[in-house]
Amino acid sequence: MSGERKPQAAPPARMAPLARLPVFLALEGKRAVLAGGSAAAAWKAELLSAAGAHVDVYAPEPSEELLQVAGDPPQGAIVLHRRAWTASDMRDAAIAIGAFETDDDAAAFAQAARAAGVPVNVIDKPAFCDFAFGAIVNRSPLVIGISTAGAAPVFAQAIRAKLEALLPNGFGAWAAAALRWRDAVKASGLPFAGRRKFWQLFTAHAVTHAESDPTQGDFDRFIAEVRGLGSVVENGSVTLVGAGPGDPELLTLRAVRALQSADVILFDDLVSRDVLDFARREARKMLVGKTGFGPSCKQEDINALMVSLARQGKRVVRLKGGDPLIFGRAGEEIDACKAANIPVEVVPGITAAQGAAARLGLPLTDRGQARRLQYVTGHAKDGQLPQDLNWKGLADPSATTAIYMPVKTLGALVARALAEGLDPATPAIAISRATRPDQAEVSAPIGELPGRLAAADLPGPVLVMLGPTIGAAASVEAAAGAEAVAARRRG
Repeated sequence: MSGERKPQAAPPARMAPLARLPVFLALEGKRAVLAGGSAAAAWKAELLSAAGAHVDVYAPEPSEELLQVAGDPPQGAIVLHRRAWTASDMRDAAIAIGAFETDDDAAAFAQAARAAGVPVNVIDKPAFCDFAFGAIVNRSPLVIGISTAGAAPVFAQAIRAKLEALLPNGFGAWAAAALRWRDAVKASGLPFAGRRKFWQLFTAHAVTHAESDPTQGDFDRFIAEVRGLGSVVENGSVTLVGAGPGDPELLTLRAVRALQSADVILFDDLVSRDVLDFARREARKMLVGKTGFGPSCKQEDINALMVSLARQGKRVVRLKGGDPLIFGRAGEEIDACKAANIPVEVVPGITAAQGAAARLGLPLTDRGQARRLQYVTGHAKDGQLPQDLNWKGLADPSATTAIYMPVKTLGALVARALAEGLDPATPAIAISRATRPDQAEVSAPIGELPGRLAAADLPGPVLVMLGPTIGAAASVEAAAGAEAVAARRRG
């Protein structure tokens, strides 16, 4: 018998262990000490100068590369001292970097820096370092640092190269515009919700117009658009987001953007916790559990909570497994929002049948065999087998059928469909936890599948698919899946 429970706040995810803490130092106008004259030291001098530091370099014999960068620094002055460093040189320094051949020289430099309370880095000698630089993607003031904690610098460089290719150069200009406009936005007289809306408009435009230069006209247009919204800008919103069947890599870009801008996320039990890792850490996450034949929150309670939060000005994401428009009660939630005059939108997701079929390599349609795809539910609102299913359609030999929530009623459903003409030899497969690492399958002709599924006792959620395209490929995959389930139980 189904029980009742109330929406509850989910504990925030704990930060996983970090090999290094990423920190961005403000060095503009501060003094940096650099000991050594090699080409590697020259690169660090250039980096420090680019960050605005005043760089004092101590090198009896500076390399040609160091002389060149000192003669034409990118920002902060680079001053060459043609002598060895001394402990007194650490006074008033914000950072110290050394380039040494021997461990003894590196140890002496690190000890002197730490004694003066100065964080130290010795190039290519991690044992003497308080911090590491990592690989850098520079779209300043947008800066990305990449670290492998010294384990694989080449890997970090490869990641940097990929990010360089992904991020347009124009992002730097838009980040700089944000820096220029921040005070003007604060002084605009817009309320907090209006200022947030301004930055949402700014971000959406910057992402899609990265190669165009930001202008005062852009600023004025964003401000005017926010003011044109009037009091509506104070309202919150609701976004129904499809979380997909489980694999977080199947999230759409639009779903990720919604998760990263949400104030509150209301999620179901069937949503993979890996998907929640894409959400903004500061977002409040609330479990509004709905499980078949188990304790569930009432739909009216979910609707009321969703509307109440939006009326408080919150950006609410209603996160649902699969696609919210397929057996996800989206219609009831959309109606509740519209009745309360709350803006609502839907972000579709990959439904379980699509995810499962893709993972198994099973076509859902085929021009020679399956010309129709149908989704049906295995139980009605009262938890029993629906009596108004199109039984002739279920028996159609040229259709692929995906049955959602089938476990409790599959035997009765199959018996009725067989009586209406469904061929008991029709290939069928039951898939548990589609697209997740522990996905498992049971394959059999549809006439035998209810018994096989009951014996396998697969964990939910379970989906059943049947039709002419569910054939040999399903049998191979299902055999492997069943063996994996058996192995886990033996272990």
